[in-house]
Parts: sequence; C-alpha cells; structure tokens
Amino acid sequence: MKHRAGLIGFLLLLGTGWGLTGVTAKIAIEGGHRHFGIIFWQMVIVAVVLGTLTLLRGKRPGFAPRHLAVYLFIALTGTVLPNTAGYIALERLPAGVQAITIAAVPLFAFPMALILRNERFSALRLAGLGVGLAGVALLVAPETSLPPGVAIWVPLAMVAPLMYAIEGNVVAKWGTAGLDPIQALFGASVLGACMALPLALSTGAYVSLSLPWDKPDVALIAGSFAHALVYSGYVWLVQRAGPSFAAQVSYLVTGCGVLWAMALLGESYSGWVWAALGLMMLGLFLVQPRESRLPEAPKPA
Repeated sequence: MKHRAGLIGFLLLLGTGWGLTGVTAKIAIEGGHRHFGIIFWQMVIVAVVLGTLTLLRGKRPGFAPRHLAVYLFIALTGTVLPNTAGYIALERLPAGVQAITIAAVPLFAFPMALILRNERFSALRLAGLGVGLAGVALLVAPETSLPPGVAIWVPLAMVAPLMYAIEGNVVAKWGTAGLDPIQALFGASVLGACMALPLALSTGAYVSLSLPWDKPDVALIAGSFAHALVYSGYVWLVQRAGPSFAAQVSYLVTGCGVLWAMALLGESYSGWVWAALGLMMLGLFLVQPRESRLPEAPKPA
C-alpha cells in the first residue's frame, strides 16, 4: 500500500512540475524572450542536468552514426519543431489553452500507432479520438471560446502534440539504437543546442543570461530545470511502474497547466474553454492504453 501511495504521489509531483513549464515559458515570452533563444538555453540546461545523470550512472553517450540519427530525430521532433511552433503560438494564446492542446498527444498518437502497427484497433479508443477532436473544435469555433483573432493560433499550438506523437511512435517502432532514454535525450539536447544557437543568433533571438537576472530570465532557467527533472522522473516512473501507469501524467499536466496559469498569470476562461477541457480529458481517458493497472508492490526476490 505504501508503495502504491508513493507512486501516486510521485505521479502528482510530476504532473504539477510539468504543468508549470508552460507558465514559465509564457512569462519568459511576455518578458521579450523569443523562441529560438528560449530553446537554446532550455537544451543547454537539460543537457547539463542529464549529462550529469549520465555520468553518475557510469554511462557514456554513443557516437555511432545510428546514435547521431536518433539524437537528430529526437531533437527535431521532441524540442526544436514543437517548441518553436508552441512558443510562437504562446505569444498569442493563454497558457491554459496551450496546456489543453497538449492533451491531444494521445489523440494524434493512436491513429499513427494503428498505421505503424504499434497497437491494435479499438472502437472505444476511436470514440475517444472523436470526443477529443470535438474538444479541439470548441477551442477553434468562431466567436465561442477565445477572443477574436486568437483562435487561429490553436492549430499552430497543435503542432507540438503532433510532433510528440510522431516521436513516440517512431521510437516505439524502431527504438533508440540501444540508448536508454536519459542517454538519448542528453545527446539530443546537445545536438539541439548546437542547432538552436545559430538560429537564435541569426534571428536576433539570442538571450544573454548575464547577471542580474530579471523575471523572464528566472522563468526561463526555472522552466528548463523543471523540464529536465520531470523528464528524468518520468523515465524512472516508466521503468518502475510501467508505461501505462506513467501515461496518466497526461491528465495532470493539462489540469495543472490550467491551474498554474490561473494562479500565476491571472487567466480566466469562458465556459466554452472549460467544455473543451472536459471533452479533451474524456477523450484522453478513452484513448489511453488499458494494458496495465496500478502496479503491485514489488515482491522480495
């Protein structure tokens, strides 16, 4: 029982921290930081944290061509492309609405999994896909949920969950060339930082984190550290409790993202947005895999 309670508590902690990262990004953007500059420092900080974890675990990143291909793919689909689209959309969208769109990851992932034959067809999960899409429709419907001219940015925000779904399905199908998740993300973060730096410099988006730090700088740094820590914790939870249990963090990331945005940014939403959130969460519940329940406490060897 204590084992189960501990896993549930850790899941709540992950969801709370992960939901906060959208709010810190919004603060950084409102403070004048732009997407490529944020992405560069985010990947640098993640690389430092995960690189330290990699060394402490006595492992080294791989440098074979197949490893570099994995790093490039994860850097593009896991950070550079989704964060670029997401941060541009976040300049116009409320942070809470952005958090709701993240719940679309399983909605994109399920049909892709069927195409790649990663999973079998399920009528219940197909129904969940339809319910989730109805929630998206409520967000983008004209003159219902969002102020005029804002809803058109929701499709751009949906690029992030689309990229995450592609990343997850490809990794599930073809693996990471023998790398564990921490090694893979560490290598992807290093390569991604090398990609983001020239983009930040050439577009005038580079962020100089020289002291003293102001509020946007602190938000950028705090969000990057939070991302590295919650991802590491998520990997541990998957290994400890299984992917189906760990996947339930999706509910918490969306819900906590909305609550953090209300508490720290003073955001408020129309009834249509709350209805969209309800449909997205219901769709997420139906689409989530059901292969495993809450794990039993480990038995002594």
